[in-house]
Amino acid sequence: MTQTKELATNREFKSRLFTMIFSEKKALLELYNAMSGKDYKDPELLEINTLENAIYMSMQNDLSFIIYMRLNLYEQQSTFNPNMPLRDLFYVSNLYSAIVSNENIYGTKLIKLPTPMFVVFYNGEKKTADREIMKLSDAYSVADEEIWLELKVLMLNINYGHNEELLQTCKTLGDYSKYTDRVRKYAKIMDTRKAVECAVNECIEEGILKEFLERNRAEAIKMSIFEYDEARHMQMEREQAKEEGFEEGREEGRAEGYVLMACKTIRRLSKVMQPVEITSVVEWSEEKIRQVIELVEKNPNLMDEEIAEKLGLL
Repeated sequence: MTQTKELATNREFKSRLFTMIFSEKKALLELYNAMSGKDYKDPELLEINTLENAIYMSMQNDLSFIIYMRLNLYEQQSTFNPNMPLRDLFYVSNLYSAIVSNENIYGTKLIKLPTPMFVVFYNGEKKTADREIMKLSDAYSVADEEIWLELKVLMLNINYGHNEELLQTCKTLGDYSKYTDRVRKYAKIMDTRKAVECAVNECIEEGILKEFLERNRAEAIKMSIFEYDEARHMQMEREQAKEEGFEEGREEGRAEGYVLMACKTIRRLSKVMQPVEITSVVEWSEEKIRQVIELVEKNPNLMDEEIAEKLGLL
């Protein structure tokens, strides 16, 4: 089976090593304490309410939980995504809807909500600062003096050598950083599977994520191989799109050529990426990208011109 086909088979696969590690309440509480400066001891204080695809269709986040009326939404990303404030707006809207489902939102009593905090733990290869704030208002087409709706996301670079105080305070996060760094380095000199297995063996020997890797060795290896190959494949697709003149066509304003190239790119990327991820390559709305994908799924033999005409893009 080719890499593309293998990734296509798994494109709905959302579970990540980060999510698996911190789905354990003990590790998640350790991370929360490190983030907040608290020193809570009882993992059962956490009420995990992570969105799942089965309920919310394409709406699924990595980790969300409530502790003492504070709602925390954590995401791990190896690809920089400037649309995280918008995505978190969708996530928190669905979470709040579930939280107040038995309340009378039309009544005269103010319904108290858990205070939200949005964090992205970034460990991609794109150079970023240790700490960045992404704002929903950065995406607004019109810049008004007064912003009526804002959502801020804290993006933390957790690559090895960054945010050292945080990685030292939360040993599990520090170990995760060391492990992913080792996988990345070995993958540059050997095939992915061998690189992952080598990293797992060394980390167990050195006490890095030791208990987790011993307990979940097979699944951890499978996840790591998929994550690394997916990230590499996505980068290759972006580079190919650029080589084919996709970005040049957009910059030069060749409307028809851009539309056809966009349709072609969406067809290819939909095999390995979610619609929201494709927005980072094709600067169309997620909804428009979904329309192209749905049309292709119904009739795989359609030409790019036919897709564009049926959707009124030309």
